[in-house]
Amino acid sequence: MSDILVFTATYNEKENINNLVDEIFNSSNEIDMLVIDDNSPDGTWETLEEISKKNNKFFLIKRDKKLGLNTAHQMAYEYAVNNDYKKLITMDADFSHDPKEIPKIIDLLNKHDFVIGSRYSKGGKNTQPIMRYLLSFVGNKLIKHLLNININEFTTSYRGFNLDKLDQFNLKEIKGQGYSFFMETVVILNRLGFDCKEFPIIFKDRKFGKSKIPKIEILRTFKNLIYLIFKK
Repeated sequence: MSDILVFTATYNEKENINNLVDEIFNSSNEIDMLVIDDNSPDGTWETLEEISKKNNKFFLIKRDKKLGLNTAHQMAYEYAVNNDYKKLITMDADFSHDPKEIPKIIDLLNKHDFVIGSRYSKGGKNTQPIMRYLLSFVGNKLIKHLLNININEFTTSYRGFNLDKLDQFNLKEIKGQGYSFFMETVVILNRLGFDCKEFPIIFKDRKFGKSKIPKIEILRTFKNLIYLIFKK
């Protein structure tokens, strides 16, 4: 078993998942991979089951129904800790995050407690349609300004955890959902004094499938941002 676990959550990603798994394993021979699928109606989990039968470094958890991205990430974090992995890398399943960045994340985790791929640091880029780009860009700037944290990216899930150094941190303590969950994780790690490092990524809009981000997510994130300001 490897010391490094790469995780993604899936829901209706059948068009992407085979190629994604191949590219993730091609990026490094140091890794294992975990996928948590929420009983995808398009049969993503059936494809994942076939992969797990052929690859002893690939692991699948199939849940009975859609239970939320935050709970999938919390389950993956707990899985990594319980199975003695030293590093956990999380990413999206729609190719918005380039698997070729995985070796860079592994290297950065040798030096830092937590790393996050940033669309808005120098060298980063966001290729989403203009309205989604503006919502994301302005939202991240607002979070940075209101919380006074010197990080440019709070909402992407392309990130790495050095589990050896984060033994006093538990992802289950994060209460937010969706973007709020990802934002709150960065904020809490920063406030606890952990060494947080961002690195530039090129964020690509999905080619296949549909975005599953509900419109209420913007309101939910803003509400949680206000909560974090007063919680400080």
